[in-house]
Amino acid sequence: MLCLILYPFVFFVNATSVEKSLLFSSLTLVLIVELINSAIESTIDRIGLEHNALSGRAKDMGAAAVMMTIFMVMGVWLCVLLN
Repeated sequence: MLCLILYPFVFFVNATSVEKSLLFSSLTLVLIVELINSAIESTIDRIGLEHNALSGRAKDMGAAAVMMTIFMVMGVWLCVLLN
């Protein structure tokens, strides 16, 4: 949901075209990683709903990838906006 607000904001921020492309690309990367995480979770649920330690680890790693990407976005946005 935050991407819906931040995508238009990219065009109004006072930054160079390279910085704007970094802001835009970082937001897009979050959506891509979230889609991959959803695909992993759907595949694991399709294989079986019983509890399996490896399945849980795969889901946790996908969620961690999304979280790391969000932290990266926060860093990129802070660097560009505070510069």
